[in-house]
Amino acid sequence: MAFKVIHWVILARLLLQIANIYARVPAIIVFGDSTVDSGNNNQISTILKSNFDPYGRDFIGGPTGRFSNGRVPTDFICEAFGIKPTIPAYLDPAYDIKDFATGVCFASAGTGYDNATSDVLSVIPLWKELEYYREYQKDLRGYLGDEKANEILGEALYLISIGTNDFLENYYVLPKRASEFSIEEYQNFLAGIAGNFIKELYNLGARKMSVGGLPPMGCLPLERTTKLFSGSKCIEEYNDAAKDFNEKLEGLIASLNKELTGLRLTFSNPYDMLFQMIQNPKSFGFEDAATACCGTGLFELGYLCDKMNPFTCSDANKYVFWDSFHPTEKTNAILADHLVKTSLAQFLW
Repeated sequence: MAFKVIHWVILARLLLQIANIYARVPAIIVFGDSTVDSGNNNQISTILKSNFDPYGRDFIGGPTGRFSNGRVPTDFICEAFGIKPTIPAYLDPAYDIKDFATGVCFASAGTGYDNATSDVLSVIPLWKELEYYREYQKDLRGYLGDEKANEILGEALYLISIGTNDFLENYYVLPKRASEFSIEEYQNFLAGIAGNFIKELYNLGARKMSVGGLPPMGCLPLERTTKLFSGSKCIEEYNDAAKDFNEKLEGLIASLNKELTGLRLTFSNPYDMLFQMIQNPKSFGFEDAATACCGTGLFELGYLCDKMNPFTCSDANKYVFWDSFHPTEKTNAILADHLVKTSLAQFLW
């Protein structure tokens, strides 16, 4: 039976009622790309920004640098764990260690597992996100003392959402990686980086982690636009690559759970739920899953999605996608609710 979604505001409130959750997880710590970036790109020299209208038009206070009309999934997850409704960006000067003690985001829109991916749009590479995290650990210990800080770092939930850009900004559009690797070899290359990153976090004290899988990236409006005149609804090659990579991540996670004592590592897979929304949007209360709310809905992203664009929709809740690459807040709420009730449920107790 198709999942019948209620109004997203009510859904967001229900996230808070999953359980009486008070600090089994004291903080949410986020690494990744634009799916979870809460504004770090605002503070770096890159063209990939979203700190302007109409981004954030449904977010209290307006644009923040989140690539959505409102909150991103990690915000909803943080709220569901009874911590706070949003996760601040580490580089945002409006926040400090007092704010970061219960949740912090190191993510950078446009980045990937592969360092070459972050070079495409001059964004923060994954290794630098880890460097910022080490800096954060030092500051947290200075703020709370070693014992309390180590307790938070060990009990915190670490969310990692990254990988789409490695394929859509790098492998499939630039010649270098495609000439070096077959698609399977590149997937293995990325999985190796993911494994090393998880081990680094583990060695730094992290014990509760979730690694996000890839979405049906061949169905993103921007990718569908490239096939507009061929009549293709989605680029199956890209979707197949996403599914294959997700399988590799699942295998990696199973292996690391056996290898690293005390690790609780889970795989959070957005693919199936998002694919259902795209294939049958009306069952989830949407009207359009093929095009996005912003502009024509076909190719606008970042600076092409601005307040001067006359085509932007009036009600983002009718759309699965906000811009040609990123979901609406309503979609993010549904995805977060699904993950909290499935892969992340083990961390609620």
